[in-house]
Amino acid sequence: MITFWQQEEGKLVRKDDNELDTSKNTWVDARSVTRDDIRTLEELYKIDPENILDILDPDELSRIEHNDETGYTLTIIRLPVFSPADDVSYFTAPLGIITFDKFFITICWTDCEVLKDFAANRIRELSLNDFPAFTIRFMARADITFLRYLKELNRRSTTIQNEMLRSVQNHELIQLLNIQKSLVFFTTSLKSNQMLLEKLRKTKIIKLDEEDQDWIDDVEIDNRQALEMADTYTNIMTGMNDAFASVLSNNLNIVMKTMTAWNLVLMLPTFVTSYFGINVPLPWAESKWVGAVAIAGMCVLTAAMGYVFFMKRNLTPSAETRKHTSFKIRRAERKQRRYLKRQEKLAERMK
Repeated sequence: MITFWQQEEGKLVRKDDNELDTSKNTWVDARSVTRDDIRTLEELYKIDPENILDILDPDELSRIEHNDETGYTLTIIRLPVFSPADDVSYFTAPLGIITFDKFFITICWTDCEVLKDFAANRIRELSLNDFPAFTIRFMARADITFLRYLKELNRRSTTIQNEMLRSVQNHELIQLLNIQKSLVFFTTSLKSNQMLLEKLRKTKIIKLDEEDQDWIDDVEIDNRQALEMADTYTNIMTGMNDAFASVLSNNLNIVMKTMTAWNLVLMLPTFVTSYFGINVPLPWAESKWVGAVAIAGMCVLTAAMGYVFFMKRNLTPSAETRKHTSFKIRRAERKQRRYLKRQEKLAERMK
């Protein structure tokens, strides 16, 4: 879907194609594009089809380049996306930004919160007259959304970990794996955006004034903070998965130990019945009640031995093991809280 936006009294206003003011700059917003939308963009704005294919590639990294044939500048950045219907709810998608003299074109194969914030005029002091600043604002909003999504992922992982302390289920393990995938996606995209910011500072493809340079400094700080948070959460998640894997392995060893002990106990009556199943004289064959009493006595003795060796021994996961696992989780959460406090103090100092 392609929509057109122009700025009036400091706010973005949606326009139809026939209502556009040619004297004003226009933001062409193409989200969840179809083949017809791609064909329209290629015909109206002479965009290179290879550039559109790069933008629509989910694995495309952030970069900037200038097309000499048509005279536009292509910038690709990575944006965070939240899709609750997917197994991996949090992932990233490339946003292609193509700038002409009067047109600022954004192309994305999906919809995301960053684009919705721009369309809903949630960005303060936004101006379509300065395309470089408009591009930097997209990256700044992406970093803010990254930070918010990372905190949400951390809350989700904490909830799942508390549930796993009571009972470990396959569904919860899959959820933790999906969260870890999201963290990997975020880390890769943030590193790619960081390299783009460094290239914007050094390159001469787009002209930046002093205010734009200050904006890039702020965006770099937010991007670096989001990257460090993603790395921290990834390390915590890795340590948590290792802890739960150790617990599962320990529980399996305990179960196998129990089964082995029962196998040894059941081996003796199996051996006796197997031996007397051969053509050998049976004891107490001539007596009427001695054999019954002896068999009953052996049954009672076996039951008593089972009670002594199994019921009084704690063959389930020990409370100390659960306590140790819970201690490791609480220690990781304390480290995470200390890290977040340091980041908040750093952000306050930078302000």
